[in-house]
Amino acid sequence: MRQLLYISTVHRAVAATIDPATILAASRRNNARDRITGLLFFNGKRFLQVLEGEEANVDTTFRRIQQDDRHYGLVVLSNREVAVREFGEWAMAYHAPGTGGQRGDPATLGRIAALAARAAPDVRATFEGLAASARTA
Repeated sequence: MRQLLYISTVHRAVAATIDPATILAASRRNNARDRITGLLFFNGKRFLQVLEGEEANVDTTFRRIQQDDRHYGLVVLSNREVAVREFGEWAMAYHAPGTGGQRGDPATLGRIAALAARAAPDVRATFEGLAASARTA
């Protein structure tokens, strides 16, 4: 099984038009079809996502993400083989801090810690670090 973790920045030109609920619905539909699981964190400026599944399916999904013009500065942080799904069996867990949230909000940090509890320490730290340092949009 393949696990791929990436981060990207939202193009300013489209940032105001991004609807996280629409993205999440499409991700869940596509990922259920392709047997991809993972976690998507969006803070209004950056996407941090982990994808888990069969290598060919993860590669296809990631190519689709790379071609999405909402992203720029897309960087793969980790691309590794895993024995079991570290982010559970959901089609795509999701977290975005609510508007008005504060940097390092305890509720946000707690939710990210719960969603990433079984992940490798470095992967978990990446999500927790972004959640702790990111301001909401």
